[in-house]
Amino acid sequence: MMLQPFANFEGWPKGSPERGDAFARARGWIEIMEALGTDLLQVGATDTPPDKISTTREAIVSDLRELADLLAEHNFRLAYENWCWSTHAPGWKEVWKIVSAIDRPNVGLCLDTFQTAGSEWADPTTGSGLIEEVPYDVLQKNFSASMDELARTVPPEKIYLLQISDAYKVSPPLKNETIEGLRPRGRWSHDYRPMPYDGGYLPIEDVAKAVLKTGFRGWFSMEIFDGGPEGKGKKYELEAYAKSAMQSMQKLLINCTDE
Repeated sequence: MMLQPFANFEGWPKGSPERGDAFARARGWIEIMEALGTDLLQVGATDTPPDKISTTREAIVSDLRELADLLAEHNFRLAYENWCWSTHAPGWKEVWKIVSAIDRPNVGLCLDTFQTAGSEWADPTTGSGLIEEVPYDVLQKNFSASMDELARTVPPEKIYLLQISDAYKVSPPLKNETIEGLRPRGRWSHDYRPMPYDGGYLPIEDVAKAVLKTGFRGWFSMEIFDGGPEGKGKKYELEAYAKSAMQSMQKLLINCTDE
């Protein structure tokens, strides 16, 4: 269905070795796409530190537009995803503004229940697991308004896929520091993401409902990085786990249409 994730592509200074490497990697990914027979490349919003890249909207859009045109030569598409620990685009609104500014027919969104709720509603560094800069009722109101805005403003044809996963509430909370190049939300994403209804706490149904309200009826992708509630690893029986994931997905779909 797609190749993912192509990361830390955009924002490198012009003429830098890193920018040259980014485009060399892009050409390599295109070769892999051709070999696999897929036309969709998922690109995650870069998490490179801001002292190393340009985070201006103009620079980001210019780089991604160049990548889009490179992909278009092969009739390939680009699905741009917000990562909740991204340097410049942690939320769905930021990536939608960027995709709109790129203004290419082969560029759309990869939306994700974890990334969306993880950027606007939750925080793995707090005891509550929630963003605590505002009172809880304000947090809920703001998140609800954001999901309403998503449903009203994003055209369904610009959503290329929806990724599904939840998150564990981390106890004790993660320290608010960068470790091995990863910010707290990045570490949270890598190790604490179970399938829906398997111990997580994010309002993933609210995100999925908002996406469906746009009119989107495309691909859903279950994306899980489940190291258990402590993030230390977990043993699986693959067949049983796959069946459980399908049941989880069916439950999500039923719950999102039960209105």
